[in-house]
Amino acid sequence: MSLRRGEKLRRKTKKKINSVLFHAGACALGFLMIYPLLWLLASSFKSNETMFLDTYSLIPKVWDAATNYGSGFAGIGGVKFATFFMNSLVVTVVGTLGCVFSSLLAAYALSRLKFKFSGFWFGCVMMTMMIPPQVMVVPQYIILKKLHLIDTRTALVLPWIFGGAFFIFLMVQFFLGIPRELDEAAEIDGCGKIRTLFLILVPVVKPAIITSSIFAFYWIWQDFFQPLIFMNSVDRFTIPLALNMYLDPNSYNNYGGLFAMSVISLLPVIIFFIFFQRYLVDGIAMDGIKG
Repeated sequence: MSLRRGEKLRRKTKKKINSVLFHAGACALGFLMIYPLLWLLASSFKSNETMFLDTYSLIPKVWDAATNYGSGFAGIGGVKFATFFMNSLVVTVVGTLGCVFSSLLAAYALSRLKFKFSGFWFGCVMMTMMIPPQVMVVPQYIILKKLHLIDTRTALVLPWIFGGAFFIFLMVQFFLGIPRELDEAAEIDGCGKIRTLFLILVPVVKPAIITSSIFAFYWIWQDFFQPLIFMNSVDRFTIPLALNMYLDPNSYNNYGGLFAMSVISLLPVIIFFIFFQRYLVDGIAMDGIKG
């Protein structure tokens, strides 16, 4: 009996030690992953003069948050930061809605409708995922210039309006996992293709739609390359392009304002993720099961 008790005690002790080591390692790894964000937040409170004297410290020696955030909101080039924020918000919201809606229609057609060469066209859509986005900027620029849309918000929204291959693929996997008996039952009740899609299928693929919306929101919000190529007027710049203007090698580098406005620019992304993270996990998990 004493041997059995000793064996049980050793097992419990070993289990507790492993649990402590696991949680300690997880906390350390989590801290390393979140450290850049903590450093960014801490640096937004530091003064420009002392910011790089205690680079690795998360506790500012000299607090200068009012100056940093004040100079950041004042903007650059005579344009306030609120203008850049609204530009990014409008482009991101409209682009996300258009991208998800067009991807939904394309995915429905490729997965539920019968037409010639549907597999071929789906393969063509998938092949576009192998094309770097930077390669597509040149033909997009030529088309937008002929349409006289350069230096407009429409130039930033239009490339997203036609959907994305990743989102189409994600939604197709969901549609393929839905029994076709639902479509047939809807047709018997008098529903056409459009009503079947929006009344019957959309509620079922809601996790995929929200997952696509989250990724589209992230990608459009942080996009730097397209605004750099398509935009010329400072008052139409988005946040990623505007933040680059806070650093001028020929004059004063406002690192404090840059870090402060970088923190502000992260808030919509964080808020969007907090509200929809449950759907993101459900969407990826269900896609993996159905795929």
